[in-house]
Amino acid sequence: MYDACIIGGCGHVGLPLAIALASKGKKVCVQDINASAIERTLRGEMRFYEEGAEPLLKQALADGTLSATTSPTCISESEAVVLIIGTPVDEHLNPRFGLIEELIEQYSDYFYDGQALILRSTLYPGLSAKVRQWFERKGKHLHVAFCPERILEGKAMTELEKLPQIISSFSEEGLAAARKVFSALTNDILVVQPIEAELAKLFTNTWRYIKFAAANQFYMIANDYGLDFYNIYYAVTHNYDRAKDLPRPGFAAGPCLFKDAMQLGAFNNGEFYLGHAAMLVNEGLPNYIVKKLKEKYDLENMTVGVLGMAFKANSDDIRESLSYKLKKILNVEAWQVLCADPLVDDKRLLPLEEVIERSDVIIIATPHNEYKNLKLDGKIVADIWNVLGNGGIV
Repeated sequence: MYDACIIGGCGHVGLPLAIALASKGKKVCVQDINASAIERTLRGEMRFYEEGAEPLLKQALADGTLSATTSPTCISESEAVVLIIGTPVDEHLNPRFGLIEELIEQYSDYFYDGQALILRSTLYPGLSAKVRQWFERKGKHLHVAFCPERILEGKAMTELEKLPQIISSFSEEGLAAARKVFSALTNDILVVQPIEAELAKLFTNTWRYIKFAAANQFYMIANDYGLDFYNIYYAVTHNYDRAKDLPRPGFAAGPCLFKDAMQLGAFNNGEFYLGHAAMLVNEGLPNYIVKKLKEKYDLENMTVGVLGMAFKANSDDIRESLSYKLKKILNVEAWQVLCADPLVDDKRLLPLEEVIERSDVIIIATPHNEYKNLKLDGKIVADIWNVLGNGGIV
């Protein structure tokens, strides 16, 4: 019998959780439909960058506390099931519930009465209750819990133990099951109602998205007046605690921030003006950079090199990366676009040295550590992140 089965367990959320639990002695089964991902997991290989995860994965496999399979039969052999499937948004910025519905339809026969189902990914508020209702209609009486993940990608192995764990359920049995799972990681456990937990996750990501939008808007105001935002930023934040949470400008992207802000807007009947304004600012930043370059240079006759295609620094994750949006805009506005990223596995990318050599204009789109000491003398450089330390004027 497994302590936990993690469905969708080979991804950025599920696998670190499985490894963390297994390293604490919990018997964990990772279930995923991606056979290649399962094979790599069983070989002790991480498919993506997660600091400190691979040695722990190898140890858990050696200890026999972690296993992995494509078969859903492990669901029936588990005390608790952790589901790593959330609610993305569609082309109209409304949440899509189809993935969860399809999984329940496909796997419902493997669940048993009295089992704990822990929903882990971001959900549209009220969906935990809906999941419970869907199972009830199928004659399955599960203890449904929602316990949102809040890790920083790349730092999961640290943060799973460092951060408080929010748990919620519709029953005392569900709360007890959730507490049993997550108390293996921390004693700092916060209990709220399911819809409160759902909103807590959306509020968390949306707050970050709004803060990034404020920084990006400030950056554009300064840049429009020919001023280096980073001089102002230093003056605002240096030894001044009330401004220390102002982030630096840059692409606010990834699989969560935009999506969750739009879900919160949908939940509030479309009346989320702050969130929608943040979306316009953050999603508009690639267009702004290209517009400013066009104003200064003959961009249509120039080759532009984009450095960094991941959505965040020192990551190989390209999900929802605005670097690809930037590339699409440049494909229209520039003569040629070349892209590089030392961490991303994409056959369309070129070696860094080649991109620099062939480009007239360099845009540092992702602030990887590898870029800090680049020598770009003679090139036009747009460095909104101020990676090179020469300011961020475009």
